[in-house]
Formats: sequence, C-alpha cells, structure tokens
Amino acid sequence: MSTFANTETLMNFLRTYLDHMVLGILGLMSFILVAFVLERTFYYWLIKLERFDHIELLKTSLTRNLTTISTIAANAPYIGLLGTVIGILVTFYDMGQSGNINVNQIMVGLAMALKATAAGLVVAIPAIIFYNGLMRKVDTKVSVWVAMMEKKSSEA
Repeated sequence: MSTFANTETLMNFLRTYLDHMVLGILGLMSFILVAFVLERTFYYWLIKLERFDHIELLKTSLTRNLTTISTIAANAPYIGLLGTVIGILVTFYDMGQSGNINVNQIMVGLAMALKATAAGLVVAIPAIIFYNGLMRKVDTKVSVWVAMMEKKSSEA
C-alpha cells in the first residue's frame, strides 16, 4: 500500500471520528470530575475531625482525589487544543488535495476545529474552580482540627 493511500485513510478516519474522540475524552473527564467533586463535597460534610490523631493523616484523607481534579483542570485544554490542531491539519490537507482554495470551506473547517478548544475550556474552567474551592475547604478543616487539638491540649 502506498504512503498516499495510508495518508488518505488516516485523514478519512480523522475527518470521521475526530470530534467523537475529542468530545468523548472530554466527556469522560467531565464525568470523572463531577463524580470526584460530589464525593469530596459529601465527604467534607460528613467528616468527623476528632477521629484523626495526626495532622498528616487528616491531610491525606482530605486531599484524596484532588490530584485527579487538578489533572483534569490542567489537561482538558490540551485535549481540546489537540483536537483543534488535528482539525486544522485535516482542513489544510483537504484544501491541498482539492487544488482549489474555497474560503467558505476553510472557514467552516477552522470553525469546526475550534470547537474542540472551546470544549476543553468548558471542562477546564469549572475544574479549576472546583479544585480551588475544595482546597480552601481542606485548609479550613485543617485549621479547625489544629484549633481543636490546641484547645484539647490546653485543657489537659
């Protein structure tokens, strides 16, 4: 099989499935994000600080799953950008293959490619907001625990 046939097959595959792949990955990231944000929120409501004897055990318990939320916030724009770059690549490839430059076709191709970046930002921005809010809650819970321990040691 020639290189041209392989390239054409790859471009057809990308043209057909790029949106599904990028939006699917971002959808999965969103699902995981929502699940972990809800889990952490409920956990913070129900946690009994007096159960913890050591601050590091408390911090470990409070920060569980926050790394995943942070990772989603940091990487969702890159997933969207990758979709945009590949979409632009397909648009330019199609222009080169057709031999004519149709401004309408270029603009539609670029607009479709940019929706991947927008989708990445739609996932990343709330993830950053949730992460910062949850980290604030961790700081508050740790401060309350420290105050409880100081009060307990001064009463003894």
